[in-house]
Amino acid sequence: MKKQLKELTIKDNFMFGAVMTMPENCKDFLEMVLQTKLSEVVVSKEKSMIYHPEYKGIRLDVYANDEERTHYNVEMQVSKKPALGRRSRYYQSQIDMELLVSGEEYEELPDTYVIFLCDFDPFGQKKYRYTFSSECKECKESKLQESEQNFHDDYVEKLQRTIREIKRDREMEERFMILEEMLKDERKEGRIEGREEGRAEGARLSLCTILECKGRIPDMFRKQIETEQNLEVLRNWLVLAAKSDTMEAFLAEAESVKGRQCGQKE
Repeated sequence: MKKQLKELTIKDNFMFGAVMTMPENCKDFLEMVLQTKLSEVVVSKEKSMIYHPEYKGIRLDVYANDEERTHYNVEMQVSKKPALGRRSRYYQSQIDMELLVSGEEYEELPDTYVIFLCDFDPFGQKKYRYTFSSECKECKESKLQESEQNFHDDYVEKLQRTIREIKRDREMEERFMILEEMLKDERKEGRIEGREEGRAEGARLSLCTILECKGRIPDMFRKQIETEQNLEVLRNWLVLAAKSDTMEAFLAEAESVKGRQCGQKE
């Protein structure tokens, strides 16, 4: 028997979604669950109550983010469903993929929370809240105090004495600080180079996709695309490929485009 709107309660997915798409309601709910104060919460109504076949039917969860760019996905769970942990993993992967497609770098991905509001005890431990997070077991178990404790072993004690002497050595401290600065600069340069290579690889893939719609890419020119490192050349080829009606027309202009670009740099 179908329900009417006036018969719905907060347990019904539609009503829960409708209530939580109001920012003040969603903000109060998140503050209560996470036990923290939020300045502002923005609810995406377009993503919160949609139908999409990839989400296996109607998606009535609430999708929001706060002033720190933390993203939240909230869903009402009335009937007990298996593999809640795997469902949360799926939702988090969807958030990450959407942000990556929009141009985010991996290091810029924000924190995410997937929250299931259940009308049952999902794990049978008689808790009103279960919280899960990723952690490194080894890092958690290995602490500074443990590394310095007395293991009653002559060799370990010898190493510990050496470590204490190194820590007191001003010259070693200076060398460590210099090394840290060098590594910091190296990591920064690596990130810049990585982003440039990522953009170049994306341009190569897009160029090949467009050209393959216009005919077979000659092996010699495909090799040129694969080895081309100049991002501006690849972008100019992309523009030319979009404008060209045929593969022949593109190839007739491609070399001159690269020649002009190299001439400008000289």
